Amino acid sequence: MDLSRDLTLALPEVILTLASLALLVWGAYAKKTGPVFILAAVAALAVAAFAAATGTAGRAFGGALIADDGAGFAKVAIYAASAVAIVLCDRWFTQKGTARFELTVLIVLAALGMGIMVSAGDLISLYLGIELHSLALYILAAFQRDDEKSSEAGLKYFVLGALSSGLLLYGASLVYGFAGSTNFLAIARATHGGAGVGVVFGLVFLICGIGFKVSAAPFHMWTPDVYEGAPTPIVGFFAGAPKLAAMALFARLLTEGFSGATDQWRQVLVIVALLSVFVGAFAGLAQSNLKRLWAYSSIANIGYALIGLAAGGPAGVQSMLVFMVLYTIDVTGFFACLAALQRSGKAMESFDDFAGLMSERPGLALAITAFSLSALGMPPFSGFFGKFYVFKAALAAGPFTTWAAVLALVGSVVAAFYYLKLIKVMWFDPAPSQTDKPAGGATAIAYAAALFAIPVVWVALTWLDPLSLSAAIAFVH
Repeated sequence: MDLSRDLTLALPEVILTLASLALLVWGAYAKKTGPVFILAAVAALAVAAFAAATGTAGRAFGGALIADDGAGFAKVAIYAASAVAIVLCDRWFTQKGTARFELTVLIVLAALGMGIMVSAGDLISLYLGIELHSLALYILAAFQRDDEKSSEAGLKYFVLGALSSGLLLYGASLVYGFAGSTNFLAIARATHGGAGVGVVFGLVFLICGIGFKVSAAPFHMWTPDVYEGAPTPIVGFFAGAPKLAAMALFARLLTEGFSGATDQWRQVLVIVALLSVFVGAFAGLAQSNLKRLWAYSSIANIGYALIGLAAGGPAGVQSMLVFMVLYTIDVTGFFACLAALQRSGKAMESFDDFAGLMSERPGLALAITAFSLSALGMPPFSGFFGKFYVFKAALAAGPFTTWAAVLALVGSVVAAFYYLKLIKVMWFDPAPSQTDKPAGGATAIAYAAALFAIPVVWVALTWLDPLSLSAAIAFVH
């Protein structure tokens, strides 16, 4: 093992490790941290993203860590979303007078864990990445210690996260016992030509454990409560980058480690995907709190991403990557809108709160309209292109995934009700009272994301398409 070569391949992780330690010491000893502290964290993520995009390909630490186009693509998206989250959270907590330097350090550590996840080439590094990012997220969910809902959200997330970790470890132990290795390539060789019953059981437990991380049904029970209780900008972070990282990990694990068991895991993924779509669609109809509503929306959208992944091959993985990147931008923008809006100092979270928003804050109302129509999959918004990629890959993969795509389309029609209801309330219902002046930082992020949803996405797809295809080929091969 060449340590210098391994460290070069793991340069993004090395950068974020050193940055998180430096930021921790800086924050602990400085009497007050200001914009320079935030700028340093964002710069560290930017440098790590550059290293991931331009670094050499290879396998480090005996194959436990993989550097390739797939990992680079996912890391750039994850680090960018994490940098936006740092800025959004800092402005929001500063406005409330509860800003603490630990928040920035935790987001950098979460980004480090997510980077390890998308580069994992071994069940041990897979678990290490998942737990590193999960522990940071548990603390972030309960970051408002004096708020009862935030504390409850963190506790529920932690308890159910421990359960999912148990499922994941049990599945990994079964796979190791029957395949004889924890390395993905070795597992692929052991399952070449078909996986035995023991390996399949282990694989199902692995899928269940990672399914919790992406809040796929029936492992979604934590999502509505955590979304409702956690601070709004932190929820925007939860809903995007961690799910993109877990889906990229899914792609690596299934297409590389269990390529010999494709027929088995495709069936499980399709079942989980359809459950997610319909749970998200029908349960969302009963919600009046927008944070809970968007939790069910995220469950449904993960279902579409899983259908793309179930299609398999480069086209299927590419569809999942494109869908998740576009969805991450939309959901970050939506929660930036929620973070920007208040009435009489009170957060706006219900349908009634958003009544008449178009007449008061037309810019933010238009942005929320764009995000709602994009999540619905209405052309020509970015969400339409994400679903187009997914359904195209599913139709090309065979009759099994074709029927899954048809059923998912039905679920999308059901979910259209609550997206359109929000638009109707904003545009046509009378406002109950005047909204407060929106927060500048959150508003800027919301507008930027809305502009990406339409029309910037039309240009962005010209470079997103080849990059995502190159990433998908790296994951599959």
